[in-house]
Amino acid sequence: MKTAALRQISVVISAEAEEAVTALLEYLFHQPPSIYTDMETKAIVASVFCRKNSDGSPAQRARLAAGLKKLNSCGLDIGPGKVTMKRVRRQDWAESWKRHFKPIEIGATLLVKPSWSRRRARKDQPVVVLDPGLSFGTGQHPTTAFCLEQLVAFRQKEQSQSFLDLGTGSGILAIAAAKLGYAPVHAIDCDPEAIRVAGANARQNGVFKQLQFDRQDLTKLPRSRRRKYDLICANLISNLLLAEQKRILNHLRRDGALVLAGILKVEFASLRTAYEKAGLRLVGHRVEREWQSGAFVFRFGFDCPGRSGRLHAAHKI
Repeated sequence: MKTAALRQISVVISAEAEEAVTALLEYLFHQPPSIYTDMETKAIVASVFCRKNSDGSPAQRARLAAGLKKLNSCGLDIGPGKVTMKRVRRQDWAESWKRHFKPIEIGATLLVKPSWSRRRARKDQPVVVLDPGLSFGTGQHPTTAFCLEQLVAFRQKEQSQSFLDLGTGSGILAIAAAKLGYAPVHAIDCDPEAIRVAGANARQNGVFKQLQFDRQDLTKLPRSRRRKYDLICANLISNLLLAEQKRILNHLRRDGALVLAGILKVEFASLRTAYEKAGLRLVGHRVEREWQSGAFVFRFGFDCPGRSGRLHAAHKI
């Protein structure tokens, strides 16, 4: 039986335009797009894969071009904005994921790999098995990778440490935290599909009973809460990190650490200033392509002995 072809419609965009363009593609083609960053050219490509003959019609492509033009006219730098369309065989589309998603190893402490990888873990090395899907978070993106590295860096063996994942997406950080020995581990996301996918990924990794996933909007999270956490990761857009600063910090222990990611490097300085005014200090950060992420601790009450020196692959302050 002959395998039907798919139409791949792609747009080369800037990091700044990622959310707006993916929303436009989903509106026009009625499906969530995939995002791929070419590690050599650093180009960001948003794609949809159309299954129907009517999808990808000249009229749809014209509406896409008009939508991109409108975004640009509103002052959003969409980047190259180049639109391409090609036919791909279904099996080629599936196999393409395998070429782009490789195992990620953080020293001897953690291995994150897709299910098709034959990479073997080192002795006593925790393994997270995660395949790419619609929910954000595979470890390939610089912001997710930074959070994984800080999970490893801040883990104190033989000590009880709790973890809160704000905007869990695929659940990768919560799953990795459980594998590393954090407990309890709580994760929230406002997207019900993300919570479903995260739960499925946790089951696949054998840690579902060690985690608590909740569908919850960060903006509606109680400002005061009895439980406070030793480590919080918030891989979110900078506007949300600024607007909900007090809500986030009210859930952090005074001797805990906060990892902020998902921030464009042009926005990082203002975010750092805001959190330093709230009594935190930056102990490590990393800039990669358009993104900058940082690890913070409270200025008073926690001198971060040894921990700031262990910030994995980050620039120390």
